[in-house]
Amino acid sequence: MNAQHQPTGSAYFIAKEKQAIESRTLSILVDNEPGVLARVIGLFSGRGYNIESLTVSETEHEAHLSRITIVTRGTSTVLEQIKAQLERIIPVHRVVDLTTRAIELGQERPIEREVALLKVAGTGEARSETLRLADSFGAKVVDATVEHFVFEITGKSAKIDQFVAIMRPLGLIEICRSGIAAVNRGPQGM
Repeated sequence: MNAQHQPTGSAYFIAKEKQAIESRTLSILVDNEPGVLARVIGLFSGRGYNIESLTVSETEHEAHLSRITIVTRGTSTVLEQIKAQLERIIPVHRVVDLTTRAIELGQERPIEREVALLKVAGTGEARSETLRLADSFGAKVVDATVEHFVFEITGKSAKIDQFVAIMRPLGLIEICRSGIAAVNRGPQGM
């Protein structure tokens, strides 16, 4: 390489690739034991990767296995690095990139759902409008007083985002979201 084409001050002159940022849903099967979640999360935070959604629950009680579902964003290269690094953590049994696997199998994106609880205050006209809109979104009333409602809504994150946006001007007080749970389509398991 010609020295006049290299920038000064660095021996690492490599043009950065311009890869698109993608969102991926990872499913991780781990031993259900203390510290496992901290190790998985530590991998993300230690390398500066962001987690957009995180859910974890024991899925096989007798085998003491839990499933962690993580939604993260990055370039294809970074996401492959994340997956490879997760696979090297000792209590991890399996890591499946649900997004990529669906594409490889010629399927649609994985089925992703989230649950949210929303507390909305309201009286009079706003109260009846709140109930009408909640019904149109399929949200259920799980608690109510004369001053507020607590709604439960399940669906894709975009649907929940839209419901939150509509409830905000009507008196939204509080939101609690579960994070995404996901599974691939088709007869095969993880």
